[in-house]
Amino acid sequence: MIKTYSDITSYIRELYQEPEAFIPLHAPVFLGNEKKYLEDCIDSTFVSSVGKYVDQFEEKVAAYTGVKKAIVTVNGTNALHLALKTVGVDYNTEVITQPLTFIATANAISYCGAKPVFLDVDKDTLGLSPKALSDWLSENAMFDKHTKKTINKKTKRIITACVPMHTFGLPCRIDEIATICAAHNIPLVEDAAESLGSFYKGKHTGTFGKIGVLSFNGNKTITTGGGGMILTNDETLGAHIKHITTQAKVSHPWEYAHDEIGYNYRMPNINAAIGVAQMENLVKIIENKRQIASEYQHFFRDSQIKFISEFANAKANYWLNAIQFADYAQREAFLKFTNENGVMTRPIWKLMCDLPMFQTAETDSLTNSKWLAERIVNLPSSYNKKQIK
Repeated sequence: MIKTYSDITSYIRELYQEPEAFIPLHAPVFLGNEKKYLEDCIDSTFVSSVGKYVDQFEEKVAAYTGVKKAIVTVNGTNALHLALKTVGVDYNTEVITQPLTFIATANAISYCGAKPVFLDVDKDTLGLSPKALSDWLSENAMFDKHTKKTINKKTKRIITACVPMHTFGLPCRIDEIATICAAHNIPLVEDAAESLGSFYKGKHTGTFGKIGVLSFNGNKTITTGGGGMILTNDETLGAHIKHITTQAKVSHPWEYAHDEIGYNYRMPNINAAIGVAQMENLVKIIENKRQIASEYQHFFRDSQIKFISEFANAKANYWLNAIQFADYAQREAFLKFTNENGVMTRPIWKLMCDLPMFQTAETDSLTNSKWLAERIVNLPSSYNKKQIK
């Protein structure tokens, strides 16, 4: 069935019961105790980096994701930067990731002085392809038995991490990637910034590797205004990460003592207060978003436009719903029509290796990445307060 751009725009307006008003891509939603906890936080005067809501937020996220330790940070990019530093990413090393990702993934690698290596994604998950990873390592890497490190044969740089990203909340084939990384002794750091509430084979994203990271930016599934979280099952490592997020300050009644290089990556208590309230409604929010995705999937069924769905064994949060056009021209025409008619849509990101600061980065063929970059569009995906219960 042919779906015209007008048909799609009208359907989105019907879905959100907004006949004329502007429809954003993804707006925050506040359903419960946000104002109550903010007022309590302000009344307590603990609005900065110390307070009960910081602890509660960490505990709630750890319990929901199933990890032993969760550490809040000021944003998801800082969380990823610190995660990479923690596993040994350093100047003039290499980190394998995907080119089809938000800029923060590549930026965090650069903050460490490391070089990204961009490998292809799978068409169905939009995430790093385990086959592309395995093929590239087989051809380009060697294992040093003395250092027990995997090295790029051409550049002689140590490969210090692999960072797959769960695109739009769709889990990638993270178990296969974890197996490959373990075989090559490459630390796995999951960029799960977009996938709070997404599971693969019953396990939450961000928990398959040594460390995972989440984001709570204003446009994410739940928000703290800004904020991030580091997830780990290594409690000793988690305690150390917590320490260095607080400027590596040694506890003392009055002295300013610091025992290593630290970072001011602490989430303020006032942000965590919002996060605690948001976590209380996370299950409801995820159910709502999955129902929105189901509505979209039904609408695009048997049409010439493909709705991007979770694949086998994956349960996605459908943070941003995505559709796939036949070619670039159709994609551009759709983006122009919808945005001119008050319905916000966005293309998937430009490939990282096409940006000026990463044009010299090593890549593989990126066949799928290039194909997808010309065809994928995000549709409005906010929590639907008006129609879906």
